[in-house]
Amino acid sequence: MINKKQSLTLISAVALSITLSGCSVFDWLIYKPDVPQGNYMEAQQVHQLRIDMTKEQAEYILGRPVLRDSFADDTWYYVYHFKSGRDASIIHKELIIHFVDEKISRVEGDYELSENFNTPLEQSALPSLNEPEDDPLLPETRPDSKPLVEENRGLNESELDSE
Repeated sequence: MINKKQSLTLISAVALSITLSGCSVFDWLIYKPDVPQGNYMEAQQVHQLRIDMTKEQAEYILGRPVLRDSFADDTWYYVYHFKSGRDASIIHKELIIHFVDEKISRVEGDYELSENFNTPLEQSALPSLNEPEDDPLLPETRPDSKPLVEENRGLNESELDSE
């Protein structure tokens, strides 16, 4: 009788441990979606920001901020939070824009600003079409002008079949 109790206890313990660990063993089979939240921004968008831009221009480039300061609308917060469903890794990025007199005065956060950020749009130069470094690149020309494929001009279908 003692052996039966011990074996029953052992079987119960094994069954309980398998049941409890079953979820973690087969966790890789369960689909968990990625969870993106907030404003996803490309570095190219942030590189377009310039000092003294208006709020409308900043909103056109980046979209509406996730959070605006309730008491003073001079600080905008762009927050992006991404949690991967597969490995539970987290990406968190922030961009905070400060305005003075309705124009961008300072930008801080996890994104790199462009070299021209401190140059206002009015003072920056647009790229010119006549600059020599912007000449289009031409493909290399072949030394012989012989075509790669010969065209059959003026041949009938019967002549093509005989060739």
